[in-house]
Amino acid sequence: MKKIISKREYDTETSTLIEKRTSGVFGDPAGYEETLYQNEKGYYFLYVNGGAQSKYKKEDIKCLSAVKAKAWLENK
Repeated sequence: MKKIISKREYDTETSTLIEKRTSGVFGDPAGYEETLYQNEKGYYFLYVNGGAQSKYKKEDIKCLSAVKAKAWLENK
């Protein structure tokens, strides 16, 4: 997925995957996944996607500061 936010490009195809987390199992309407990436310019983002009853009802990209990315990694 590719998205432009505030004139910055976030692309899951060209960025470095840091960590992926899933909640639930495939097909679970409340299940979702969060994947932390860092793009080539050093910006962090989460790729999110989930079922119809999850907190991520559609796929999206959410920008994260370095501080928030570190907090996300530490919060397991």
